[in-house]
Amino acid sequence: MSYFAAAVVRDDSGWTAAEVNLRGVTDLDEVADRLRDVDQDADLSLLFVEAEDAYLVILRLDEGEDLRVFGSDSAYAEESRLGALLVGDLKTSVTGLDDTDEPRPAPSGDEETEQPAVDPEADPVGDADILADLGVSAQKLLNLCAHEGMMPADVTAEVCQVLGCADEVEELREV
Repeated sequence: MSYFAAAVVRDDSGWTAAEVNLRGVTDLDEVADRLRDVDQDADLSLLFVEAEDAYLVILRLDEGEDLRVFGSDSAYAEESRLGALLVGDLKTSVTGLDDTDEPRPAPSGDEETEQPAVDPEADPVGDADILADLGVSAQKLLNLCAHEGMMPADVTAEVCQVLGCADEVEELREV
């Protein structure tokens, strides 16, 4: 299964991006170590893993600690060894919405209101609130992942645009 893994790390000077090779990883801790290796002193490290134009996994480390993970679809765990490593142990429901874990409707006037809150075919897992403090709410992330025709690369691009690191990630794709 093919994948693209882009790390974006933020320190006092701004964002830096690097492609991360995940071949040969044996567990989630090793994936986190490879993310840490991009910049040991980063305040914030994110890893976007896009697989087979169907799955997106986002990993987050704050100051190298407290790994948080979100996956666009639990089916990725059944599709590949890497998917099993990244999302296989996550709860079958997303966290970060509200007490009922039911998706909230998007605000009125938002073009996303015409799309389903969660794709009925997808089963997002993990911490959907992973980027909320950076301007991408759980609902926004879920809506992006569920939006018909949105590829994982499109979701990554949208998220990175909000974060302010879209150019850095785009440069990695061009190499």
